[in-house]
Amino acid sequence: MAEEKWTEPNNLIIEQIEIGPMQNFTYLIGCRSTQEVVVVDPAWDVANLLGHINTKGYTLNAALATHYHPDHVGGSFGSNNVEGVATLMELNPVKVYAHKLEVPGLKKVTELSDSDIVSVDSGDTLKVGNIEIEFLHTPGHTPGSQCFRVKNTLISGDTLFINGCGRVDLPGSNSEDMYHSICKLCELPDDTLLLPGHNYGHVPNATLGETKEMNTYMRINDMDTWKTIMGD
Repeated sequence: MAEEKWTEPNNLIIEQIEIGPMQNFTYLIGCRSTQEVVVVDPAWDVANLLGHINTKGYTLNAALATHYHPDHVGGSFGSNNVEGVATLMELNPVKVYAHKLEVPGLKKVTELSDSDIVSVDSGDTLKVGNIEIEFLHTPGHTPGSQCFRVKNTLISGDTLFINGCGRVDLPGSNSEDMYHSICKLCELPDDTLLLPGHNYGHVPNATLGETKEMNTYMRINDMDTWKTIMGD
């Protein structure tokens, strides 16, 4: 489990933690004055994540799911059986926040119940101490994929990577939805810090302005070109 640090606004806690064999990033977002945090996409080694949270003296209030794929929230795929939010509920029960279109998939792969999950929509917010997190619906990789915007930072899950975007050839994915989601993210300020769902780039994080210079998908401004590049 590798932790990445950078300069943060005074009261904001954000930690980027690489975990698991698929170079996943999980994140802690929280409020320094209250020491309350939420965890984004807890998977692979939940006990170690909770140990890290306890060592820092943080109080875990919630889990946020970018999307329902097992490498982000736990579950089985292929020959892999990944621990995730179900393990979290056993060790440190908290509500799991997922986009309303992602709830059925999340329940299927994790076997969480409706009472475990808070269904959210784009534009909804969550307060963690004095820090506000905004939920942004960014479909394409999955129907209910979402990003989390907090101050000048965007946690993008598998919607947007430093050098690419999430796959659109999987069940529930949609190339045109991904195009519109990327266009939406392009409208955010260039100094927004992008924190992706995997360490697939040559750097673990970058500003959106820097990402636009490196990422071909963020420079496409028409659907015909998008479909050509995506092979549609």
